[in-house]
Amino acid sequence: MAYELNAAKREEMGTGASRRLRRAGKLPGVIYGANQDAQSIVLEHNPVFYALKEEGFHTGILTLVIDGAKQPVLLRDFQMHPYKQQVMHIDFQRVDANEKMHVKVPLHFVNADVSPAVKLQGGLVSHVMTEVDVRALPGQLPSFIEVDLSGLKAGQSLHLSDLKLPEGVEITALLRGENSTVAAASGHGPAGEEEAAAE
Repeated sequence: MAYELNAAKREEMGTGASRRLRRAGKLPGVIYGANQDAQSIVLEHNPVFYALKEEGFHTGILTLVIDGAKQPVLLRDFQMHPYKQQVMHIDFQRVDANEKMHVKVPLHFVNADVSPAVKLQGGLVSHVMTEVDVRALPGQLPSFIEVDLSGLKAGQSLHLSDLKLPEGVEITALLRGENSTVAAASGHGPAGEEEAAAE
């Protein structure tokens, strides 16, 4: 899903100005990066508040329309009010199409129910990681990475090096030589498999 947010350059600074903006249903923010100066901006609060509930808003390239000019950006940070349903501040990073970026993307686990560990060996599959830091050009950034558990047997685990990555995408931990566990299966092993087959 493509997200487009309207914003305006923010002229008034300071805590008092921010409070006035929030009371008026606005959201203060900042946009930085791509070898340009940081720019304070202001957005409508509610479209951002509801978009933050969607996974794709956190990982995809967003379009920020600032005074009519479109700018591709990534969500980098946001602060919520301690107890109100209110976003207090939001940070975006400008996207340079020719520069690789680091982004955390969620892992989507599939086919656990048909894996030998679960189907034949009465095991459980534990998700050790829920997201992974990747590096890619903006146009190649995935919104998620699928983890296929269909071949997982009891006592086995899947590691970062087992993941199938889209073209141009690198896992930063692997670049550092860290091959962490992504998912692991418990269960009875071969004996459990024989019992299940006998039944």
